[in-house]
Amino acid sequence: MTRRRNASNEVANRVTPVEVFFDLVFVFTLTQLTGVLEADLTLAGLGRVLLLFGILWWMFSGYVWLANHVPPRAPSHKLLLFVGMAGFLIAAAGIPHAFDATGLVFGVGYLVVICVHLLLFTQADVGRAALGWLAAYNLASAVLVVVGGFVGGAGRTTIWLVALLGQGVLPFLVPRLSWVHVLSSYHLVPGHFVERLGLLVIIALGESVVAIGMGVDADHVGIGTVIMLVLALALPAALWWTYFTDAPAEEHVLAAAGNTRAIRLALWIGFAHIPLLLGIVIAAAGIHNAIAHHGDAATWPSALALAGGVAAFLAGVTVDRGVLGVGPLRGRLLTTTAVLATVPLGAFLNAGAQLAAVVAVVATMLALERGRHAESDRATGPFV
Repeated sequence: MTRRRNASNEVANRVTPVEVFFDLVFVFTLTQLTGVLEADLTLAGLGRVLLLFGILWWMFSGYVWLANHVPPRAPSHKLLLFVGMAGFLIAAAGIPHAFDATGLVFGVGYLVVICVHLLLFTQADVGRAALGWLAAYNLASAVLVVVGGFVGGAGRTTIWLVALLGQGVLPFLVPRLSWVHVLSSYHLVPGHFVERLGLLVIIALGESVVAIGMGVDADHVGIGTVIMLVLALALPAALWWTYFTDAPAEEHVLAAAGNTRAIRLALWIGFAHIPLLLGIVIAAAGIHNAIAHHGDAATWPSALALAGGVAAFLAGVTVDRGVLGVGPLRGRLLTTTAVLATVPLGAFLNAGAQLAAVVAVVATMLALERGRHAESDRATGPFV
């Protein structure tokens, strides 16, 4: 009987295939954001990417929380998720020219995402008041995004910024709108939550590698390009290793915490994934440039994108580690600083040398951490 119950709990804790499919579609929005940044590698371009990502991430995280509480196993839930995927796909199609020609396309896709989420949320075991508040500010933000699609120039940017603040800031200023209050009746499933975000990171890193490979000029592939491609794979692999070093311990901490504290910790984990995923987007733009012009000095924006993206990723995993208390922070912080120090190398020498240096810095951190974990294992048992 106990074995059957444990097997049932294990199935309940697993991410469903339809969620993985959903994540694949969402990651296409990240790929589109990388393209936007590559086309306009300036502070203004970065600002637009941050704004679009903020709007999209807020609702994607809402789907993560929803599936954690109400696993999408019923056919009706799966069908609604497919409609939500269509919304994200439409929004992604509008991203490249969202601030001029296709702003309305982005807005309509986002409205679909919001509506599907609210329909699914009615299946969650939360109070009517919480559901009412959630519907009010999510729908208001979606309407603002659609309205922004009709407005041109700075007006669109302003309206979309208000929409983002309405979803991402207002709930934490008004206690009754707080996500902690809305989620207070949730029962967090730590295994599902950690696995879902981990799968998202894997897909995002994998998509960045695919996009980099597709961007290579197949008619002019030499030994230098081959070396750059290997480094372009080694860097996401090192970032993957950095992220998953702490995953078992994170799940353990969430499982050991009381439900209310686990929800607060999980919210912090979600916030930590903002710089982490943005780092993948930004670093991919820098890697593209390093492959295309590996023998030339990088422009300062390109060198900053490569180092800054990796630094943002490391900052996200460091915040994650610090909030949960699952490992030392000093090595991660020193590595983040060392990665940023490679910017002059790319700007004054060449982009290929900078990419190699960044890979070497992150790999050194992993080797040192592995050495410390091995010593700890011999002294006190396995690191978990």
